[in-house]
Amino acid sequence: MAQAIQLHLNQALMRIPRRAESADRSTLAATYVAAGSFSAMINSADHQILFGRRGTGKTHGLLHLHDLVEQTGDVAIYLDLRTIGSTGGLYANEALSPAQRGTQLLVDTLEAIHDQLLALAVDGQVTDHDGFLRGLEAWVAAATEVEVVGATEEEQTRSDADERAGGLGASLGRRSGLHAHLHHQASTTASSRQKRIGVEQHRVMFGPLSRAIQAVADGLRPARLWLLLDEWSAVPLDLQPFLADLLRRSVLPVRGVTVKIAAIEHRARFLVPLHGDYLGIEVGSDAASTVSLDDALVFDQSRERAQAFFLQLFHNHVRPILETMVRTEAPGIDEFAKNAFQEGAFPELVRAAEGVPRDAINIAALAAQHAHADRIGRAHVRRAARDWYLRDKKIAVSRYPDAERLLARLVDEVVGRRRSRTFLLPAADRPDTIDALCDARLLHVLRRGVVDPRHPGRLYDGFAIDYGCYVALLKEGTKGVPADVFQFDKAVVDLTRLSG
Repeated sequence: MAQAIQLHLNQALMRIPRRAESADRSTLAATYVAAGSFSAMINSADHQILFGRRGTGKTHGLLHLHDLVEQTGDVAIYLDLRTIGSTGGLYANEALSPAQRGTQLLVDTLEAIHDQLLALAVDGQVTDHDGFLRGLEAWVAAATEVEVVGATEEEQTRSDADERAGGLGASLGRRSGLHAHLHHQASTTASSRQKRIGVEQHRVMFGPLSRAIQAVADGLRPARLWLLLDEWSAVPLDLQPFLADLLRRSVLPVRGVTVKIAAIEHRARFLVPLHGDYLGIEVGSDAASTVSLDDALVFDQSRERAQAFFLQLFHNHVRPILETMVRTEAPGIDEFAKNAFQEGAFPELVRAAEGVPRDAINIAALAAQHAHADRIGRAHVRRAARDWYLRDKKIAVSRYPDAERLLARLVDEVVGRRRSRTFLLPAADRPDTIDALCDARLLHVLRRGVVDPRHPGRLYDGFAIDYGCYVALLKEGTKGVPADVFQFDKAVVDLTRLSG
């Protein structure tokens, strides 16, 4: 009987959804776990940009916020920017100028938001129905104006018809006299035509659009409109400032509207400087604040808080799955931890996750698969972390040869020579390859703004090499384990020397 329960627990761990968008809204609401003060921060009415690497829970957070907003009577529009237009078609077509592609992106985005707002009017969720619809009509007019851009060709035609008849006629009447006449007829016609040769292009009128959005927001009062934009980094990098500029000029100034954007920090470009001005959003000014899930999930170097967060996360996901499998009430959180993991295995799983919930879910699923009908042990976790590194992370970084080479040199220096897993790098002027390794979750920032007494006056960030990468280097049967994720070696790595 105990073995059957254990088997169900492991199967439940393997059935946890890997991505938030694949789960229904009720499940998302039931499984959400707030990391520190993150939930309170994104609930504010300020415009915000939410940063976080893949798998840190940006989508789950926005969808959870969507539900909370609707429960309070406000209106939330969630938009996945991966579904806008065709990023592999028009937006990636380098034969077109960035302005042309950017304008089409704006039109497609506005159309997607408009469609969801129109559905609200159809469902009767609007207080001022007439004003709301008039705002939507003005929205369409401002967002879909078309102009023809190209050369102008003028064509003129002229035709002349000149008819002349003349003669002298004489007649004799009762009264003697001579009547003479001269007949003359002439006609002239002319026509002119102008033809414009070019292509039709959309243009977005920011002023009228802002007024239309304000009319829409007024039609929703007293409810507030929340615009939640997910997967910002899926938009081509050179087009992101165009979309950001649309928001800055037409949406951010509107009363009664709040904008939240989820993006990957090193794959986002919100601003392009211009002569005396800029295109896009100035982070920290136009968008009132930024929130980093990467920082929130570090837990201020507290292993107890990290373990409590992930234990709650797993229990929230496993409980509904287990109840559908065994048709009985699932065990409480403490009993779940005792039944699912051997002593020391769960802290090892938290360490292997490196603060990334999606990695934790994938490693736990692989560990449960290895354990089969037994409780998950440390060996299962290490094997699962190694498999996840080889299956996912190593393959992902192989697409970036420079980053892959730098990782190999870091491993040789930090792991091989220093017998550690952690190191310091200057907080400024880091190469793009470090950002690429962080995006691939092969390097993890453990602490920001570290002061090294040996280098006063400069700030450093503390990094750790991924747990799975470290474990993959250990020989079979090695008893050594990686250094504690909440501590790091305060040794600065010279990237210039490694690159050379």
